[in-house]
Amino acid sequence: MSQRDILDCVTDDSPGSRAIGFSLPDDYNAGEILFRNLERGRGDKVAVYSSQGNVTYAELCRRACRIGNALQSLGLARGDRVMLFLDDTPAYPAAIFGAIRAGFVPVLTGTVSPKDLIRFYLQDSGARVALIEGKYAALFDDQSLADTRTETIVAVNGAADPSAPAKVIDGDNWWLQHADTLKAADTNKNDMAFWMYSSGSTGRPKGVVHLQHDMAYTAASYAAHVLRLREDDICFSVPKIFFAYGFGNSITFPFSVGAGAVLFEGRPAASAVFECVKAFRPTVFFGLPTLYTALINDAGFKHSDFSSVRLCVSAAEVLSAEVFNAWKARHGREIVEGLGSTEVLHIYLSNTQEKKKLGGAGKPVPGYEIKLTDRDGHPVARGQEGILWVRGDSNTPCYWNRPDKTAETMRDGWIWTGDRFVEDEDGFFFFRGRADDLIKVSGQWVYPLEIELCLNEHPKVRECAVLAVELKDRRMTVKAVVALKSGISPDETTTKELQTFVKTRLLPHKYPRIVEYVDDLPKTGTGKIDRQQLLKYT
Repeated sequence: MSQRDILDCVTDDSPGSRAIGFSLPDDYNAGEILFRNLERGRGDKVAVYSSQGNVTYAELCRRACRIGNALQSLGLARGDRVMLFLDDTPAYPAAIFGAIRAGFVPVLTGTVSPKDLIRFYLQDSGARVALIEGKYAALFDDQSLADTRTETIVAVNGAADPSAPAKVIDGDNWWLQHADTLKAADTNKNDMAFWMYSSGSTGRPKGVVHLQHDMAYTAASYAAHVLRLREDDICFSVPKIFFAYGFGNSITFPFSVGAGAVLFEGRPAASAVFECVKAFRPTVFFGLPTLYTALINDAGFKHSDFSSVRLCVSAAEVLSAEVFNAWKARHGREIVEGLGSTEVLHIYLSNTQEKKKLGGAGKPVPGYEIKLTDRDGHPVARGQEGILWVRGDSNTPCYWNRPDKTAETMRDGWIWTGDRFVEDEDGFFFFRGRADDLIKVSGQWVYPLEIELCLNEHPKVRECAVLAVELKDRRMTVKAVVALKSGISPDETTTKELQTFVKTRLLPHKYPRIVEYVDDLPKTGTGKIDRQQLLKYT
């Protein structure tokens, strides 16, 4: 889909925009989310807190300008994509806003991606430049760059490791030589601003295009009406920036009001999260049910100090009553749940501190319309189960290079989520499962068939089936039922081997958390795996 096609897909003055009084001039660059803090006298205020040192708004804007100027020096054209393969450090927002201000389109990707997925991101996006962590430079070798348009790889955060390909540029000698001021590109509010990739159902993620006005819209809707951030707030999002949920929490929302953001690199071990909260004293804390569960079950939980936090938020999965109650009993704060998606950019259903129902996704966030229909698109009555649709001005207009999926998901301004919900008599929405086989594990979509196909390639596996299992605390996880080849022992070593195999072939979050061994899988009369009989393993 071309830039012109994208503009043709966008409709202005939607009911959602009118509901929150949202409007922007036609000439608008999303970099204003950051740079307008200079105009409002916040240059000396800390924008980012991190283990690499705190960075003020003035310094962050200077870094962004240097990166933007450096990108322009490479001869990129307006709208060219720039892949970002970065940890959550001050370099990440500088790269995002530097690219956007210069008129380019940053493509956010996760640093846990294997080489094959890196190559796909580069091929699919057509990115001519990649800005990466120095420690990951070895991943960007000839194999990853084969059949891509990528001409330049820059280590903008830390020196490249000794095994890095020779083509990787040392970022400190690249962007620091450029000017620290940069005029914003004259973009239209409906031009492309940045991309994210959604989880792929068959090993092929979908590029989700977001526009220049989308960040401001989520700030005017969810942040203004649910978070109610103030300039003196400090946000700490354990979910990462490349994840749509983390992007809003760490970038859009704090910068939109001149608040601070704690950026945390590395794995979110419970002890590290506790230390980060102790060190930086955040006022708003964002997590996933999986994270809250890990924190509660950690030995350090009873000594943890969240007294600085005024609001705790959870999204992406259903939060159990046990976790909710344990957290409230220890810290005196109730966790506020919500539901969003990469396609909508952030949360569109949410509880609030004043109005909430445990286990529910909440009510529509101002600025978004919600409807439930049957599979044929006919509305269902309140209290009946239906498939959820959402409409708001932060909706993506398309999946890049995926007209089939775009037509299936984006219809007449609405996004068909594929989630089954029930709306109760008070207008709260409750998740009832998926209309397809996708499940959400640790806040990210997983397609069981993809894992099944991967496991079947392992030399020890004769046959297997992968299915979703609901844990006692209501989180969903992935279970593999495996029949091994003759002579192979079903022990703990074999289980770890199979799990590692999936982690390295796919993505780390897609591995089966539970592996159960059987002599033979149940079959139907035609010799196919009997999926109905497999339910006994859940």
